Amino acid sequence: MPTAVLVDGAYFIKRFRRIEPQNAYNAERAADLIHRWATAHLSKAGSRVGVNPPEKANNHRKELYRIFFYDCPPLDIKHHNPISKRAIDFSKSKEALFRKELHSRLRSKRKVALRLGHLSKDVKWTIKPEKISMLLKGEIQIGELTENDVTMETRQKGVDMRIGVDVASLSFKKQVDQIVLIAGDADFVPAAKMARREGIDFILDPMWQNIPDGLMEHIDGLRSTCPKPAQRPRGDIVEPKDEA
Repeated sequence: MPTAVLVDGAYFIKRFRRIEPQNAYNAERAADLIHRWATAHLSKAGSRVGVNPPEKANNHRKELYRIFFYDCPPLDIKHHNPISKRAIDFSKSKEALFRKELHSRLRSKRKVALRLGHLSKDVKWTIKPEKISMLLKGEIQIGELTENDVTMETRQKGVDMRIGVDVASLSFKKQVDQIVLIAGDADFVPAAKMARREGIDFILDPMWQNIPDGLMEHIDGLRSTCPKPAQRPRGDIVEPKDEA
């Protein structure tokens, strides 16, 4: 029976930017790697954690059922920055343009299903974490904040639900015998437990992110097929901040 690969889009993009910061807003590259790293799980030849399997090992490849990519449309509202009072059109931000192009490219790829939730309407400005830390330490004063020190806070809605529904559907209908989930938090645990009770081999790919020891008991295997991110230099920020 085939394998289904489920990708938490927000998590993937964050880790992709950690692995290839130079391609942070390259939607074509991101779409290609989503497909490449997902299908790498079909090979049994590189079963060791983190090994990218050789392309020639096709005789050991499992069949792909489908790649499911879960994300939300980008923020497309206009809002005034609370510091500068400047009007900002988030639909034209780098992040919005990147997300739209990524979704468009994924729609055109074979055996890729795009599952879109939505952003909560309860959006608000917040001070960036590093600036909050500096404020608490007294290193800066509130009046010294600039327009770049605040960001629009958004929340995804419906994404986790869609992942859970698809895991349940794939498991109960016996459409696959293996599910690979590219994600990194514990929200998937109930779905994983249910799938395993139905006899599904449940593999987690955290893209080299450390996971709590307690999660190991709820999965059947741990494997990352992407390159391991370079060690982050102390004090160096290699991950670009989301604009919206």
